[in-house]
Amino acid sequence: MIIYNETIIVEEAIYDEWLKWMKEVHIPSVMATGFFLSYKILAVIDSPNEGKTCCIQYYTDAHEHIKGFYNNHLGGIHAVHQQRYENKFVLFNTLMETIDEG
Repeated sequence: MIIYNETIIVEEAIYDEWLKWMKEVHIPSVMATGFFLSYKILAVIDSPNEGKTCCIQYYTDAHEHIKGFYNNHLGGIHAVHQQRYENKFVLFNTLMETIDEG
């Protein structure tokens, strides 16, 4: 399994509204691209950062899906997020691949 992970540190004052928007707008937009099979929203419990930290993980089974998402959708989807929450978050993404599961 290939996992596209977005780690987002959000100002605490907007966290509830941001999370609602992520669930209702951002994540459905990513899923509507057709490149991912499922997703998870995770809260980082022991983050050393100010604000609240979440990870959104999107799961796919093909490297070609990641390439298609990066080339055709990532920039536009991130631009909407940036415009809506400018200067209120920090985001970085990571691409991972499952090696083994128990």
